[in-house]
Amino acid sequence: MRLRLPEERPTEPPTGYKIAHPVLSQDGTRAGFTGVSLGGALPYGVLADASCVYGLRHRAPHRRCDCGFHCVHDRAAAEALLCTAEHRAALLLEVSVLGAYIRFERGFRYARQRVRTATVGSCACGTVAAALADAGWGRPGWRALAPSCAGCVRGRTSVSLAAFARLGGEGLRVVAGSGDALASADLGTAEGFGVPELVAEAALLQARLDWFQTQLGRLGERGE
Repeated sequence: MRLRLPEERPTEPPTGYKIAHPVLSQDGTRAGFTGVSLGGALPYGVLADASCVYGLRHRAPHRRCDCGFHCVHDRAAAEALLCTAEHRAALLLEVSVLGAYIRFERGFRYARQRVRTATVGSCACGTVAAALADAGWGRPGWRALAPSCAGCVRGRTSVSLAAFARLGGEGLRVVAGSGDALASADLGTAEGFGVPELVAEAALLQARLDWFQTQLGRLGERGE
């Protein structure tokens, strides 16, 4: 006899929470995420289907495998994972659980997901993040990013929170740790920016100009 699990047919997709690192494609045209555990080697987009990380041909989530996307029911449980040293630069994601899923006591393992909201933590210096900047590591074809304030961006590759949301697409919202929305999917042009987005963009631009001015000053001193 084969054990049949009880089936659920919710009227709306369940909501779950997880943490992940933001990533930017090598050419800077796409934004996504990479997991912090088993599936960390496979970056995924805002709307994505799961596949078996072991290369097996069965559909995820398979009952006799641990493949598939993972999330927890409770937001506080996901936030607690951000306390560990290796996860301090990760983002908190609110996701819609789509397709087939297996329910566990603390969360879901499932086939398809849509990232609805990504909450960005503070910069390493403790200031509210205005951008996501090169974290110094990545995956083939993808550059990992970390929260950064305007003053700490300097010359690193970076994107503002609004730009990351636009590159991610699919209705993604990116919010700062304070909870103020800094990006939404309809920010397609400069005309769509609100005051918070323009302030963040201006601060990021000013930080870059300050850095270049410092470098030019140093070159001038060497020339003399």
